Amino acid sequence: MCGICGQLNFAKDEPVNPEVIRLMSRSMLHRGPDDTGEFISGPIGLGFRRLSIIDLSGGRQPMTDEDRSVQVVFNGEIYNFKELRKELEKCGYKFRTRSDTEVIVHGYREWGTDVFNHLNGMFGIAIWDVKRKRLVVARDPMGVKLIYYQIENGQLTFGSEIRPVLAAKESMPEISPAAVALFLRFRYTPSPLTIFQDIKKLAAGTMLVVENGKCREERWYKFTPSPFPNRISDSEAAEELLSLYRKAVRRHLSADVPVGILLSGGMDSALLLALMNEHGRNWPAYTVGYGKKFADDELQAAAQTALRLGARHVAVKLDQHEFEKSFPKIVESLEEPVATSSIVPMYFVCRRARQDVKVAFLGQGPDELFGGYNRHIGVRYGNWWRGLPQTVRARVSAAIQRLPRNETLKRGVRSLGIEDRFERYESIFSLHSAETVNGLFRPQFCPNGDGELSHYLDPLLPQMEQTDELGGFQLLELRSSLPDELLMYADKLSMAHNLEARVPYLDRSVVEFVQRLGANHKIRYGIRKWLHRRVCLKLLPPSILFRKKRGFAVNVVDDWFNLRAKGMLSEFLLDENSLMYEQLKPEPVRKLLEDHHARRQDNHKLLFSLVMFEQWLRGMRSQQKDHFSAASPAEVVA
Repeated sequence: MCGICGQLNFAKDEPVNPEVIRLMSRSMLHRGPDDTGEFISGPIGLGFRRLSIIDLSGGRQPMTDEDRSVQVVFNGEIYNFKELRKELEKCGYKFRTRSDTEVIVHGYREWGTDVFNHLNGMFGIAIWDVKRKRLVVARDPMGVKLIYYQIENGQLTFGSEIRPVLAAKESMPEISPAAVALFLRFRYTPSPLTIFQDIKKLAAGTMLVVENGKCREERWYKFTPSPFPNRISDSEAAEELLSLYRKAVRRHLSADVPVGILLSGGMDSALLLALMNEHGRNWPAYTVGYGKKFADDELQAAAQTALRLGARHVAVKLDQHEFEKSFPKIVESLEEPVATSSIVPMYFVCRRARQDVKVAFLGQGPDELFGGYNRHIGVRYGNWWRGLPQTVRARVSAAIQRLPRNETLKRGVRSLGIEDRFERYESIFSLHSAETVNGLFRPQFCPNGDGELSHYLDPLLPQMEQTDELGGFQLLELRSSLPDELLMYADKLSMAHNLEARVPYLDRSVVEFVQRLGANHKIRYGIRKWLHRRVCLKLLPPSILFRKKRGFAVNVVDDWFNLRAKGMLSEFLLDENSLMYEQLKPEPVRKLLEDHHARRQDNHKLLFSLVMFEQWLRGMRSQQKDHFSAASPAEVVA
């Protein structure tokens, strides 16, 4: 696990500035405190920070081959590198290290850019082909790792984070109103957008190819889910899924450093721990808790799971004071605003885990793969609702719209009646309508059509034709919210503490198998994650399996931001000098707050998003003063 960065002058072939590459690399010290490296040759410069996990002494980067025709910097882990190494050795390639990076070097020489289709892992990779003067920068198919980039005046600048891209710039880029609108609707900014106007991020499974004075982006991961040709029985599906889980966990346990698990009180992380136990015992397991008065507290349930499965449980207790004190640092670590309440416990549990281990397993994935959220129930049975007579739907909808609060139910009923498939998905997925969010903006900043998710995810439409209703919605999650929200903050908040987070449930083999299953294997008789539960039954006791599902800090943050009391939320929204009001109008924002106070509407998610945006703006204003008051890269050259 590392951080990579680089710069290529592809239009004019001018030499890069070595000091700029070093500035970019130093901006990611937290991602790689163990080692650093660089490759600079004429118009190309590559930088690297290393957090040593595999082959601690021999995995230095940039890594090259014997004749120095290929240079590679790589962030992530390749879990099938041992199998690929054997395959490449049969082709005549000789290996000098035990590192997974060397597989990429020789794999590129053998297969070209098709090497990415051979890799099972998480990665952000940059490959400089010396002979062809070609640069290839790629992101893994599930989007576990990130790549940010900017193309300006014939120059490509990229990195594992936004920081190295900013480090190479002489001024702070403008904020994108379209990105802000998307963030307020969906709580994250989808690829290829970032919060900055001119900085983009690679979508999961895509790559940049720069050669012959041109730069193009293309999708290298072209898997299209299609149903199994013959009906797969329940027992066959469960047996195959368990086998894939076991293989994935075995691959992900490959490390030359201590490994632990972030343990919730639910079945997903419990099953992960049970699978880890097939390769060892007494794993350290870390859980965040808030106190017994919170319904979402999982400390007791997680402690019981750890005791039952023989793990060493470590409790991390969090209170409102600690959260508010650390909130600016959490937002700074994210680089882009993400308004998921889980960022709070994630930050603190990663900080504690890093005291003991360098690698931590996460139970991320089954909810998206098998339909674990309430919205999946609506999507699964939405055809039934749309099949009702219009008069019946109208009467039921009118009754529901009159209910106080219950915003999720109201939005779901409205959304499920939309005939257009992608528009329906987008509406289900959003926190508020485009009209509501656009109404917050001052006229000169209103994003209009640029704030629609479909504007950026149209390429998914042909693939959705192969899926059922639930599968199509899950494809949207797998290609957008999972990589650009959930996995993004997991990467940023773990690496902020020099911790590598691994997600075995999102192993490529698992994801591709589940995508081919029909909705009946995911939600049956109203039971979510049906097949996943069948597998859990084989390894977990009922006391763990049938616990009530709890959100990761779903209600805690709302309670801490008590809107009737003075606190961070009210202060940010009521302060006339808040930076968000440079783009947004104060009146509709305060109306949201007023309606929430009066319990007419439950606006806490959108209000938290606004607080997140304001804190991000304040942090960026402070960083701008610090960074750009110092010598700029251009001045360093002089």
